[in-house]
Amino acid sequence: MRTITIDPITRLEGHGKITIFLNDEGEVANCYFQVPELRGFEQFCVGRPVEEMPRITTRICGVCPEAHHMASVKACDAVYHVDPPPAAKKLRELLYSAFYVADHTLHFYALGGPDFVVGPDAPPAERNILGVIRKVGLEAGGKVIELRKRAARVVALIGGKYVHPVTALPGGMAKPLTREERDEILGHTDYFVEFGKFTLGVIDNVVLKNPGYVEMILSDVFTHRTYSMGTVDEKNRVNFYDGMIRVVDPDGNEFVKFHPRDYLQVLGEHVEPWSYLKFPFLRKVGWKGFVDGKDSGVYRATPLARLNAADGMATPLAQQEYERMYSTLGGKPVHHTLATHWARVIELMYAAERAWELARDEEILSDKIRNVPTATPDEGVGCVEAPRGTLYHHYVTDERGLIRRVNLIVGTTNNHAPIAMSIRKAAFGLIRRGAEITEGVLNRIEMAFRAYDPCFACATHSLPGAMPLEVEVIDSDGTRIAFRRRP
Repeated sequence: MRTITIDPITRLEGHGKITIFLNDEGEVANCYFQVPELRGFEQFCVGRPVEEMPRITTRICGVCPEAHHMASVKACDAVYHVDPPPAAKKLRELLYSAFYVADHTLHFYALGGPDFVVGPDAPPAERNILGVIRKVGLEAGGKVIELRKRAARVVALIGGKYVHPVTALPGGMAKPLTREERDEILGHTDYFVEFGKFTLGVIDNVVLKNPGYVEMILSDVFTHRTYSMGTVDEKNRVNFYDGMIRVVDPDGNEFVKFHPRDYLQVLGEHVEPWSYLKFPFLRKVGWKGFVDGKDSGVYRATPLARLNAADGMATPLAQQEYERMYSTLGGKPVHHTLATHWARVIELMYAAERAWELARDEEILSDKIRNVPTATPDEGVGCVEAPRGTLYHHYVTDERGLIRRVNLIVGTTNNHAPIAMSIRKAAFGLIRRGAEITEGVLNRIEMAFRAYDPCFACATHSLPGAMPLEVEVIDSDGTRIAFRRRP
């Protein structure tokens, strides 16, 4: 038995490793995807005032603090039974749309995109953001940097800070938007839309015009037929900030549509002893293991899954590209994992257009931005679509508003089972008896998880056993005087 370990796996947030076991003939016998870290953030929050949660939970992760800020404050709205004014909701969604543009840009150009723009078999030293800039030109690199700067500015203007926003409060927002701030935001959203068009051009010219890439996207190695989950508006169009959760089966038929507060009636969480992440599944179907198909409760909640679960996009350019993607890839639903990158860019375009629309809505200048809570706090669920998947925050408080229990199901946790399945299928499909296992082959296996844009820090909530621990005592001279290890 031979073991191949990819540790650490690269271009993700957090820590993870892939262990591949080969039999004596050199064929894959098994493959495990493990996340060897534990945050357990839910326990940190117990005993704190619930109104602090929108500020505390942004610290879970520096990649998507805006997602946790919004899911948390929506949970607080529900805890206090208060509905924010329309202007507050629009300000929240405008901030969130700007964040979405920036986050999807980061993944496409720095994390997932290098595998396509530079090439999956390129040397690791070239397969990064600098390699992407060399391939598409310095001007494109400048556009990416400018986009990220402008999006951060919009988040700062509305959210008070550009890394960990603080202005969303139970019942609304802490500060109104001035006309001068709105006028500045108008220019930024113009740039968002043009950047979205540019990035769609990169998908078209670099990826879709390469027959090898298209063949890889459509290959069975990177295909899983699962259920798809995403938030939709009243017309079943994709919405990131608010709506009902819709799940469609592998054939594209609606399986269930539910309010976020009912998520525990729809979802269960399976635990395995070799991972600190749980494995959510659809209760009505049940946990059948790491298999796909209609008889398995495994689902995906990725950008591609959101498009599969919806009937369309709510903005014109995104809708146009949505239709082109499904036409090109053979119709709905699409189950090709690597097509998630295309879906992500379509979502980038939608977020840019939605930010443009909201910035031109005069209601965002209203000073009626908060309804102060007066009800006794108890329990509430808040939900948004994080870039990586559906994000649930569930708080239970006492009558004083002190947290008694917290449950989070984050985007990456929703996708944990399909991530493990995708890595395993890629390993079995790409490693063959007698063939050389090159760095490029191992990178293609990593591509199976990279499409999900995983973020592990906020996802590690399961403690299946004792944590490995090493304690080393060193005196002032640097001599080790004691050492203990717990396996």
